[in-house]
Amino acid sequence: MNDENDTLWIQHKIQMFKNEMKKVLVGQDELVEGLLVALICGQHVLIEGVPGLAKTLTVKTLAKTLGLGFQRIQFTPDLLPSDLLGTQIFHPQKGDFAIKKGPIFTSILLADEINRAPAKVQSALLEAMEERQVTLGEETFPLPRPFLVLATQNPIEQEGTYSLPEAQLDRFMLKIHVDYPTRDQELNILRQKKTQTQEPEQVFNLEDLDRLHSLATQVHVDPLLEEFIVDLVRSSRDSKPLGLDNYLRWGAGPRAVYFLLWAARAKALIEGRNFVLPEDLKALAPGILRHRLLLSYEALADGKTPDDLVRALLAGVPAP
Repeated sequence: MNDENDTLWIQHKIQMFKNEMKKVLVGQDELVEGLLVALICGQHVLIEGVPGLAKTLTVKTLAKTLGLGFQRIQFTPDLLPSDLLGTQIFHPQKGDFAIKKGPIFTSILLADEINRAPAKVQSALLEAMEERQVTLGEETFPLPRPFLVLATQNPIEQEGTYSLPEAQLDRFMLKIHVDYPTRDQELNILRQKKTQTQEPEQVFNLEDLDRLHSLATQVHVDPLLEEFIVDLVRSSRDSKPLGLDNYLRWGAGPRAVYFLLWAARAKALIEGRNFVLPEDLKALAPGILRHRLLLSYEALADGKTPDDLVRALLAGVPAP
């Protein structure tokens, strides 16, 4: 950040954003901050939690604060790629085909229960997530800017679901776990239902997002922290020195290094700093790494979770 005006502008916008989200949501601070981090970085997010925890409501509210295009797709086992991307329609009178674009042509795509769609749909979505483009027939169409996939999935019910391929999981910057609210939060939810909920107002426009992204590039990252990021991610691939090789079958790839760096810059920006702290990296590591670790059968038998192993990696790789 170049001057005090940037800092004041950021803090004003961030506070406005949080206030608008709180008009509809109770709690969910970690989810809201994670979505804000991904928004600044222009990356996708996978949200996991049991039904009824306001995952879909959070994404809808986020879209309203942006004033950008928004579409919600309910993923089901009978969903076809054309239902998502669009299709070619033949016009007999003209003797040619016309393109009918699908709901993916939007800035914010809510992929609800993403793990219920079959492999062909996931493959079609993968190109959009990585290349920000869609191929229909012989033509390729760019997607709007920004284009963010905010996907939800239920970790409990597995009937009628498909495991997301590792290549697609790797495209999500963050995987955020949504937990049950506290007793006080649940009581506030109950009381809030008795009153009319306020409609959130727009906070950001496209120029604001570009400015936030540009300011994030200016956040300083010490070379020692860069080394820590690389060592942490590499330790998930070569975990034998930490005694975790029996638990990890596969570790995180280089994309995790890039995402952890950028997410830390965004988090520092949100907190009004122009430099990254080790605490930023430690706080973000679970969200960056948990969906990139492939656990062994021994780990599952011992009741280990990806978050357990991320904590073990953080304990084994000293931060500067």
